[in-house]
Amino acid sequence: MKLRTSHFALLLVQTIGLVAAVHPQSGSRPETYRPPVRGTRAVVAGGHPLVAEAGLRMLHRGGNAVDAGVAAVLAASVIEFSHFGFGGEVPVIIKMAGGQVITINGQGQAPALATREFYEKLDPPLVPSSGPLAVTVPGVLDAMIVALDQHGTMKLSDVLQPAIELADAFPIDELRVSYIRNTRSVFEKWPESKAIFLPNGEVPRVGDIFVQKDLARTLRELVDVEKKNARRGRHAALESVRDHFYRGPLAKRYCDAIEKAGGQLRSNDMARFRANIDQPTRSNYRGYEIYKVGFWSQGPVMLQAMNMLEGYDLKAMGHNSADYVHTLTEAIKLAFADRDRYYGDPQFEKIPAAELLSKEYAALRRSLIDPKSASLEQRPGDPVNMKSIARMIGRLQTGPTAIPEAERANDTTCVNVIDANGNVFSATPSGAWLPAFIAGDTGIPVSNRLQSFLLTPGHPNELEPGKRPRITLTPTVVLKDGAPFAALSTPGGDNQDQALLQVLLNVIEFGMNPQEAVEAARFDSLHFVSSFGDHKFNPGALNLEQRFGKEIIEELKRRGHVVDVKGDFAPSAAPTIVIYDPKSRVIQAGADVRRGRYAIGW
Repeated sequence: MKLRTSHFALLLVQTIGLVAAVHPQSGSRPETYRPPVRGTRAVVAGGHPLVAEAGLRMLHRGGNAVDAGVAAVLAASVIEFSHFGFGGEVPVIIKMAGGQVITINGQGQAPALATREFYEKLDPPLVPSSGPLAVTVPGVLDAMIVALDQHGTMKLSDVLQPAIELADAFPIDELRVSYIRNTRSVFEKWPESKAIFLPNGEVPRVGDIFVQKDLARTLRELVDVEKKNARRGRHAALESVRDHFYRGPLAKRYCDAIEKAGGQLRSNDMARFRANIDQPTRSNYRGYEIYKVGFWSQGPVMLQAMNMLEGYDLKAMGHNSADYVHTLTEAIKLAFADRDRYYGDPQFEKIPAAELLSKEYAALRRSLIDPKSASLEQRPGDPVNMKSIARMIGRLQTGPTAIPEAERANDTTCVNVIDANGNVFSATPSGAWLPAFIAGDTGIPVSNRLQSFLLTPGHPNELEPGKRPRITLTPTVVLKDGAPFAALSTPGGDNQDQALLQVLLNVIEFGMNPQEAVEAARFDSLHFVSSFGDHKFNPGALNLEQRFGKEIIEELKRRGHVVDVKGDFAPSAAPTIVIYDPKSRVIQAGADVRRGRYAIGW
């Protein structure tokens, strides 16, 4: 999935050029375009300055990292509507000081009426990329209530306040304006969407005050429910909000609007949903414990790749050398091949989880990496029988995508928080992005995530009623000697885990500070079955920034990679990483300049 060019991106390139002129390179490592952000009380990192501010506001009021993270996610669901909306989904990883790492599955299920046979009869035979037929149950609110109830300290009214204020009014930026302009041909056929995103029938101008009055009213409705039930205690009040949204009149209005537009989500689907607390997947890399969510996400891909890479001296190869890029790319290809063969909803499928993450299996897979030749085949392994190669399910589709530009998936944002006590919150909020269908007078944009299912019979990620799609969203928490070390996440669709892999290796292997780690030149392989649209496979495709230089680019071509040279700072992923030192209690963060990430320290 690629981020389309926007006026925001052009302004970013111009800004980078200006900063580079002010901060020339010095020594062996160039200065960063932004300084690392440091604090001793907390650091909040997100996809927009006002999202980070929403989290910091909770910390100023005595909240912890979870309170801040929840407030930031909810604020992002309002202001980052190009990439994430309130009707979307959010996986979360939390590590409380002295506690175990836990995950929250905030991905909604497919409607009971959504069957493979129904979508096979559409023209073309696939799940639409947007609109009422792309809907899963909205998971954001319940996931945030679970996080707040179990590990936060504040009321929903507290953490929702910044989001309500932003729904009332905020000055719209270049990125949001460009996405409205580029997707209007899709959303303007839905009256409620057109009314919100084209006020007075026109694309808003940069700096205009943007208003989402129906969404603001819905958020206030949730706060009112909490207040009416406050006398029953904090937990009961939060549960009453959850029931109102998923089982009450709000659920009916939401689903009625979707049904009227031809969608399949019904009130019974909403009533059955629960954002459950889950156990993370994990692996050890050179003494660092890396935690991801489960195999209902692609997160374990990064763990599998790191298991393979642990067998190499990456530092000796040199950062971003031809050998380094080739080795990482080939490991990433093998991990993604296993993702495309085995990952799916564990409530429906038996996933060979322990085998996929074992060091023994990683050694078998590592043996397939040819140091001088790029593989152009998809090669899943057989973890159950401990064989390096297994058969695939279904036939791979290659060639140009049939999805129009305006309908392509516009992915995601990220929120990472660490506070002075070592509480850690990492989330990857996504879905309900432009071009968004708005569910009637609720003002809520609906999820687009059903498209991540496959229509391949017998595949672990085959579309089935009540099932969760295997998603790309992948928050990350890292521990060292049992203490918090880092929280990191990113937008970028299928590219998320390979971007996070490079950022984390930049820190662990090459000693970069967090801002250096996120700004360093990156590459991304497209050698996988896309999780979006028509699910095409791109054998050997490798995107590289110009910064890698002609010599490395030509060497990678000689090894057989299908190289596409992009502009500097071009990859669609844009991580933030927050790092914690348990001895000094200094917290520092890096926020990628590629897509306006932002961090605030206190």
